[in-house]
Amino acid sequence: MATLLQVKSSIFGDNGNSSQLANDFIRAWQQANPNGRVVVRDVTAEPVPHLTAEHAGAFFTPEADRTEAQREIIAYSDKLVSEVRDADVIVLGVPMYNFAVPSQLKSWMDQIARAGVTFKYTETGPVGLIDNKPALVFATRGGLYAETPNDNQAPYLKQFLGFIGIKDVTFIYAEGVNMGDEKKQAALADAAKQGETQLKGILEKVVIAA
Repeated sequence: MATLLQVKSSIFGDNGNSSQLANDFIRAWQQANPNGRVVVRDVTAEPVPHLTAEHAGAFFTPEADRTEAQREIIAYSDKLVSEVRDADVIVLGVPMYNFAVPSQLKSWMDQIARAGVTFKYTETGPVGLIDNKPALVFATRGGLYAETPNDNQAPYLKQFLGFIGIKDVTFIYAEGVNMGDEKKQAALADAAKQGETQLKGILEKVVIAA
């Protein structure tokens, strides 16, 4: 049974453009894969704690030496890591806020970036410890940023996912959504079509092989 992990990060919940695109994709995925399982991690409805010194201390303390509070921190982080590790495909809805990813999504990333768990350092550099899998990012922006020096989102997300081992990353952009209704609707329609195309490839990679 194939498992899809959906990560939502819009502060507007399911009304957000990125959430709507991701939700449409997942409904199509479920229709094509009725036995598949969808795990939803909404980092705005259920905020992930920001990284603190207490979190870092827990991550670097040997298991036998952890306090009860540190064990609780690790258990929460382990749950987030397991959702990523167990997924066959990951779908992220990522709006652009002030030129960057939502802070709630950054917190989720900080909680799953753990040395010795999701990556390790070697003599030749860092190596991701999460098995590679398709990751689809629905990136929605009010203006036009894709493939320009002003796009701080996509390179960062690609670098982070690759850092933990996920290198099969595809971005679907819906840009200019604040540049008039006509521009918005055209951008969302085009992104939805791209999602349909990507679904076919993902089904070949994940469902047929599952």
